[in-house]
Amino acid sequence: MRQTRGVRKIHVIGIGAGDPDQLTLQAVRALRSTDVFFLLDKGEVKSDLTRLRLDMLDAHLPAGSYRVVEARDPDRDRKAGGAAYSPAVGDWRSARAGIYQRLIAEELDEDGTGAFLVWGDPALYDSTLGILQEVLERGEVEFAYDVVPGISSVSALVARHRTGLNRVAGPVQITTGRRLAEGFPEGVDDVVVMLDAHQAFRRYADEDMDIYWGAYIGTPDEILVSGPLAEAGPRIERVRAQARERKGWIMDTYLLRRHPAKD
Repeated sequence: MRQTRGVRKIHVIGIGAGDPDQLTLQAVRALRSTDVFFLLDKGEVKSDLTRLRLDMLDAHLPAGSYRVVEARDPDRDRKAGGAAYSPAVGDWRSARAGIYQRLIAEELDEDGTGAFLVWGDPALYDSTLGILQEVLERGEVEFAYDVVPGISSVSALVARHRTGLNRVAGPVQITTGRRLAEGFPEGVDDVVVMLDAHQAFRRYADEDMDIYWGAYIGTPDEILVSGPLAEAGPRIERVRAQARERKGWIMDTYLLRRHPAKD
C-alpha cells in the first residue's frame, strides 16, 4: 500500500482459524506496522474470541507496543429467513459500517495506521471488505486500505483431516448450510459447507457420501470428525450439541464428498 502523507491507513489482516502459529510473515509485518487495533466485542458468550485475538497480538508484538480499541458488535436478526434474510444482513452491515466509521475517525490519527483482525481469510465469507467500502462511499472519512490474506477455515479443515480439497479434474463448491438445505449442487461431488446452523448434511444421510467436519479449528477446543456420512453424521450432531452447550457458541465447517456412481 502506498504511504500517503496525511491519509489514514487500514490493514485488513487475515489471522487464520485460531492458531497464532498460522499467521503469515506478511501478517506479522502488518501487525508490527499498526498503531491501533480495532476489535468488535461480541459479548460475554464469545469473549474467548476477543481473548484469542489478544493472545495473537501478545505472541507477536512486544508488550505495551500497541493500542486496542473495542466496540460492541451490533446484533443481527438471526431469525430472519427467506426474503427477509438479505435485508437483515444489509441492516447489520450498515450498522457495522457506522461503528467502523466512528472508530477510524475518532481513534486513528490522520497519519496513523489501524487494523482489523479477520478470522480466516478476509476474502472468504467475511464482511469486512464490503463494510469498509461502504464507509468510504459515505464520504465522511478518508483512508487507504490493504488486505493481508490468511489461512481460511477451509484450508485448515482439510489440512487437519489430511485430505485434499478437490479430486483429480473435479470442481469444488463452497456454499452455506442454507443453500445446501435447498439441494446438493449440480455437477459437483465435493462441497464445502460454512455457516450451517441447522446441520443440513442430515438431509443426505442416506446417500453415499463422506464427511470431514471440524469445529473451533486451530484452537485448543478443536473437534474433528470424519467418515461415511451415515455413521459420522449422528456423532457430529451429538458432539456439536455438547460443544455448543458448553461454550455457548460454535464455529464449524465441513466437506461433503460424494462417492462416484457405481456402474
